[in-house]
Amino acid sequence: MKSAACLVAVFLCASTAMADPVTVRSAEGGLVLIGDVIGYDGEFLQMSTDYGPLTLRYGSVICEGSACPDADAYVPKVRLSGASRMAEVAVPALVEAFGRSNGWQSELVQIDPSHFDIILRDESQGVQAEFTFRVSNTDEGFADLIAYEADMAMAVREVRVDEAEIARTVGLGDLTAPQQSRIIGLDALVPVVHPALGLDAIALKDVALAYRGEINNWVEIGGPDLPIVRHLGLRTSGSVQFFVDHAVRQESGTLAQDVTFHTSFDAVAGAVAEIPGSIGMLPYGKTRNTQPLTLRDSCGFSSVPVTTTLKTEDYPLTQPLFLYLPDRRQPKIVRDFLAWLRGPEAQLVVRRAGFVDQGAVPISLDAQGQRFANAIAKAGEDIPLAELQRLIRVLMPRTRLSTSFRFEVGSTRLDAQSRSNLMSLGQAIRDGRHDGQSLMLVGFSDGRGAPAPNRDLSSARAEAVKRALVAVLGSLPEGVIVETEAFGEALPMGCDDTEWGRQLNRRVELWVDQRNP
Repeated sequence: MKSAACLVAVFLCASTAMADPVTVRSAEGGLVLIGDVIGYDGEFLQMSTDYGPLTLRYGSVICEGSACPDADAYVPKVRLSGASRMAEVAVPALVEAFGRSNGWQSELVQIDPSHFDIILRDESQGVQAEFTFRVSNTDEGFADLIAYEADMAMAVREVRVDEAEIARTVGLGDLTAPQQSRIIGLDALVPVVHPALGLDAIALKDVALAYRGEINNWVEIGGPDLPIVRHLGLRTSGSVQFFVDHAVRQESGTLAQDVTFHTSFDAVAGAVAEIPGSIGMLPYGKTRNTQPLTLRDSCGFSSVPVTTTLKTEDYPLTQPLFLYLPDRRQPKIVRDFLAWLRGPEAQLVVRRAGFVDQGAVPISLDAQGQRFANAIAKAGEDIPLAELQRLIRVLMPRTRLSTSFRFEVGSTRLDAQSRSNLMSLGQAIRDGRHDGQSLMLVGFSDGRGAPAPNRDLSSARAEAVKRALVAVLGSLPEGVIVETEAFGEALPMGCDDTEWGRQLNRRVELWVDQRNP
C-alpha cells in the first residue's frame, strides 16, 4: 500500500518502470528530447524529461521508440483511481450518462475485484473512449496520481499538505488550486449509536472527545451508565481520515487507542446495532438499523444532515467528493466530461447514486423561521432591535439559494466546497439562469469581538466573494446585478464557544430578488 511517506519513492519507481524512453526531434532537427511518455491526447504529447514535464504538438515532431503513440489508432484513455465510495456507483454512473449524452453505448468490463473499464462506443465510428478504474481508497488515488499511474484521483477528503507538496515537486502543479479539483457531489458523516441508548442528539465536541478517549462513559454527557465503545471504518478510508482531520484533531487531539476499525461501513453499522454503548460514524444514507444523532451545540443550535444543510455547509461534517487532476493540458474527452459534470443531467445522476448534488435550490423565508427565531432569542445589547428589523426588511423580498460561501480556518481563502460553488454560480450566470435578477451576497460573522468590527468583517467577506465571482466571469453580463450586504453576528448558525460553531457563523449567503425567480 502506498502511504504519504513513500509517495516520492513510488513516483521515482513508477517513472523508471514506465515504457522505454522515447526520443523526440523537431521536424527541422533543432530540438532533441529524451524522456518518458506520460500522456497523449490525440493532439499533444506529454513527456517527463530532465527539464521537467513538457507538452509538445505531436504532429510537429518526430517520435522514435516503442512507447511512441500511434496517432492513427489513438483512443482516449482516462485512468481513475481512488475511493471505493465514489467508484462503487457514482463515478461509473456519471461516465455512462456522459456517454449517453453523446449518443454512445457503454460497456462495463470487470477485470478483477479492484479493476474495471467502461468503454464508450459509437455504433458507426467504434470506440470513442475508455475509462479505466482502480478501486482502492483516497490515499492510493493520490499515490497513483503522483506516480503518473492515474489521470484523476477519486477522493473523499481534501488533498493533504504533504501530498500537495509532493505533487508539486513531481510536476503536477498545485493540487489545492480550484482548477485542479472538481466536486461531483456531497456526502456527510453521521454519528450513530445503539438504538436502545436513549439519545437522539450530541454535541460535535462530545463526539470528538469520545473518539479521543477523553469521555469514556455515556453518563458523562447525559446518557446511561454504559462504557463508550468506539467503532470506525478502515483506518485508510478517506471518510475516516476526513472525520479524524475535521473533528478528532481539532485542538491537537489524537484518536483513542481502543477504537475498533472495520472493513466496511456495513460492518460498523452491524457492530453499533449489536453492542450497547457503541458509537460509530457512518455516511449519510447508510445508517441502517442504528440510531442517527442530531448534532446539537451548547447554545441549543441543531444540525441534521439533509439536502439543504449539506448544500449550504450548515451541517459541520459535510463531505465533498472530489476528482483531482494534474495541472497539464487535458484530452478533449476529459475537458468535455468535466464541463458536462456541471450540468443538470449530471446532477440528477449524483442524486440517484445516493449523494447530494451541488445544484442551487431555493430556501423560502418561511422555511427559515427557526433561524430568525434564534436571531431574536440570541440578540442582546450588541444586536439592537433596529438591526434585526433591517435584516428582515432587506431579506424579506428575496429568496435564499442554497449556494453559500465559507472560508478556510484562519484564512480569507474560500474552502473547497465554496470554491466549487463559486464556479457553479459563474456557470449559471454565463448560462443565463440569473438574467434579469438582482443577486445579493450577504455576509455574516461570528460573535467574537465588538459588533461594528464584526459587521465590517462580514462586509469584507461579501465583497471578497463578489470580486472572486467577477474574476471567474471576467465581467458581469448585462442584466445581472450583484450587490453586497452585511449583518455581522446578527444571524448565528452555531455557538461561538467552538471553532466549528464559529466556522458556521462566518459565511456569505446568496439571496435573489423574487421578482424574477
